Amino acid sequence: MNNPVRTFFITATGTDIGKTLVSAALCHQLKSRGISVQPFKPIISGYKEQNPTGTDSGILLQSNGVKPTHQEVLKISPWRYKDPISPDMAAQKEQRPIHFEELIQYSLNLPIPTNSPPIHVNIIEGVGGPMVPIDDRHTVMDWMVRLKAEIILVTGSYLGTISHTLTTLKAMEQYHLSPIGIIISESKVSPVPLKQTAETITRFAPKIPLITIPRVSVSTKSWTKVPDLLCLLKL
Repeated sequence: MNNPVRTFFITATGTDIGKTLVSAALCHQLKSRGISVQPFKPIISGYKEQNPTGTDSGILLQSNGVKPTHQEVLKISPWRYKDPISPDMAAQKEQRPIHFEELIQYSLNLPIPTNSPPIHVNIIEGVGGPMVPIDDRHTVMDWMVRLKAEIILVTGSYLGTISHTLTTLKAMEQYHLSPIGIIISESKVSPVPLKQTAETITRFAPKIPLITIPRVSVSTKSWTKVPDLLCLLKL
């Protein structure tokens, strides 16, 4: 009998919002509870091959107890680009295009552990926000539509976040997508209390569970300081 495999796609309202922090925290919390988990960052821009430790892929590996070497990054990030710009621009600059169908097949056929755990979780961290271009025709939204994974939306508490969050939800709705949860990762600069931002977003999206993450200080293991997020996964 096949073992249950759950795949969660982590997206956000933009760049540098908190996707990696949330993805790493989920990996850490699942692993801490003895649940088999594997993070993936299929597309990464701003990748430094000589120093992968501080990159998004490197952080995900560390959260899962794996030393972040370049060889390990290769296993979870097939599409890697040097410049921290949108994937389509980075790919064009390096003349290494992202073939959308290859990305889809990769995402749909992630490796499963050979030790047959009772349940296995894949965490896929997206790139930028849902409308970030992947090539000249497809966006992250198209990726999520084809993947049909369970989506978690990460947003911040900065000025403008409510509009960005509700706009993202409306755009997802047009593609018949709805996140299983919203996570507000408190921004460095927040004009109003985190609780108030959460209450406002919940008023406009009452059916979507919402969790807040108070500002986490930057450290080598920031993901260990994140409050419990696993209630969203309903494992």
